Amino acid sequence: MKIGIVCPYDWDVPGGVQFHIRDLAEHLIGLGHKVSVLAPADDESALPSYVVSAGRAVAVPYNGSVARLSFGIISATRVRRWLRDGEFDILHVHEPTSPSLSILAAWAATGPMVATFHTSNPRSRAMVAASPILQPALEKISARIAVSEYARRTLVEHLGGDAVVIPNGVDVDFFAGAEADPRWTGGTIGFIGRINEPRKGLPTLLAAMPAIIAARPEVRLLVAGKGDEEEALAGAAPEVRARVEFLGMVTDEEKARLLRSVDLYVAPNTGGESFGIILVEAMSAAAPVLASDLDAFAQVLDQGRAGELFAVEDPAALAEAAVRLLHDPVRLAELRTAAAAHVRRFDWSTVGADILAVYETVADGTGSAPKVREDDRTSWRERLGLARDQERPV
Repeated sequence: MKIGIVCPYDWDVPGGVQFHIRDLAEHLIGLGHKVSVLAPADDESALPSYVVSAGRAVAVPYNGSVARLSFGIISATRVRRWLRDGEFDILHVHEPTSPSLSILAAWAATGPMVATFHTSNPRSRAMVAASPILQPALEKISARIAVSEYARRTLVEHLGGDAVVIPNGVDVDFFAGAEADPRWTGGTIGFIGRINEPRKGLPTLLAAMPAIIAARPEVRLLVAGKGDEEEALAGAAPEVRARVEFLGMVTDEEKARLLRSVDLYVAPNTGGESFGIILVEAMSAAAPVLASDLDAFAQVLDQGRAGELFAVEDPAALAEAAVRLLHDPVRLAELRTAAAAHVRRFDWSTVGADILAVYETVADGTGSAPKVREDDRTSWRERLGLARDQERPV
């Protein structure tokens, strides 16, 4: 099967959606399918062989964060060229409600089309306002996938229709087979995420650290991710600064070893999460998980049976739970055992088979490959509006 996948976000900036698309593409290629991924990217020399660059991305506020997207007349032209050259049996667009390559591809193509919705935002005014523009593209989508019940609910409440829930996938064995790194063992708490993005919750974790250190003076907090370290520690007490180690960006292999090494992984996110792929990765690596009680996190952690939960944005609750767990090796072992059993439902062997089943159903039901609509140039300009003036040429 020839499969075209559209990534809405900058391939050069790691994130959950990009990782999901990368792993899906490599899983499908491993099964013998021909896959091409279209994504915004600055550095074409660093791209995997299956990724085609659609040019540079620009920063756009989206879903409580800042996303790097590609949108406009130049991007639309590249989308149409990629569709023509690919002659795909299935087109799979991700986040088609964002101002991105995905909506451009949905506008341009006809034929079997699958869309995956990642966003969980119960009060998205932007999505409601954009609904009249999005509907013509959404009506052409043959099958909808949501990565969680909360992403599905966002779709239903804002745009109508429904979706089958298929979670994000993880190569469980990759993380389970990682070796612990002696540099990161021995009374360590782990955090992985963009340091200066407030909704990732590092400030909540840092605010909890004085109480954790008071109870466990030997504890270290290992922070992996991109961002300004001094800004993150602004105002932190000297004893906290002394117990925090910033590791910077880590490779997939280093991430797996880090998760395999820590005594406790903490996910203090404050909102805007529809799934929580890092929780699945941590469980796969046998790291006991303590996470904020977001609905999506509770679902991934089997309502607290595969990992513990604390009240979101509550440093005192985080500190109390962390100290209790670090003093209780029996409970930590119980969490590892429960997580090892629960996490298998997120392995690509299961998730990939579910996605392929959707592809096969769509292909059998339509019998025609995605093609480029011959829209006139005027209609494209009407749809894109001012976006063409905001896009930087490559």
